[in-house]
Amino acid sequence: MNIHIIGGGNLGVAIALGISKYTANHKVTITRRNIESIQYLEQKGITVSSNNTHEIQNADVIILTIKPYQVDTVLNEITPLINNKIVASAVSGMTIESLQTATQNSCSVVRIMPNIAIQFGESATCISFPEKDKSAAQPIVDLFQKLGTAPVIEEKLMDAATVLGACGTAYALRYIRASMQAGIEIGFDSQTALAIASQTAKGAAQMLLEEKIHPEQLIDRVTTPQGCTIVGLNEMEHQGFSSSLIKGIKTSLNKIKE
Repeated sequence: MNIHIIGGGNLGVAIALGISKYTANHKVTITRRNIESIQYLEQKGITVSSNNTHEIQNADVIILTIKPYQVDTVLNEITPLINNKIVASAVSGMTIESLQTATQNSCSVVRIMPNIAIQFGESATCISFPEKDKSAAQPIVDLFQKLGTAPVIEEKLMDAATVLGACGTAYALRYIRASMQAGIEIGFDSQTALAIASQTAKGAAQMLLEEKIHPEQLIDRVTTPQGCTIVGLNEMEHQGFSSSLIKGIKTSLNKIKE
């Protein structure tokens, strides 16, 4: 496919890099008004342009990784050129219906919510689309399945997917940072503490993905009677570890819905 990404910020660049590295036979173009910071992408075979409509008529898929306030301007600019194409929108809070209206129902619209780990082929990308566009959406599902996981969900859950899958990257990194800081306090240098904390989190996640069981079942494997693991877990719960994380996720969701 010819893939045209509008929005060369962190997410747009991560998608472009992921596609170029982990998939084959796709031509990627990415646009941004000020291209100086992303011109290095050309060395990786990615076309970079300051013009949102640059060869857009040759695109099969247009991926929007822009801010909500930019949508009207961008769609007014590109709509005359994207008839019968697929628009995959990663714009937070922007419904399929509103996008179809803005594009004058001239193309198929799919909502996607990847995270920046897509750069390393490890995104949790939630996807939603109308039933009438199921066949058009399938290439999008296939593409993002090569870049991590790509569950298809109901559109009403897309805001929740943003919080759990996209904001969730920051929450997971904050856990790793805290674990690193604790590692320094108990005797490790910062680099060693970071390496241990990062690999431990990665290993725990991989076990869940491979075995597809409840986290508590894996916790039980490393929690022995009167051991150091259980006292640490209990202290974290006494200090509100789980409840603070849940409250943070719900607060983020409320922000999106404002």
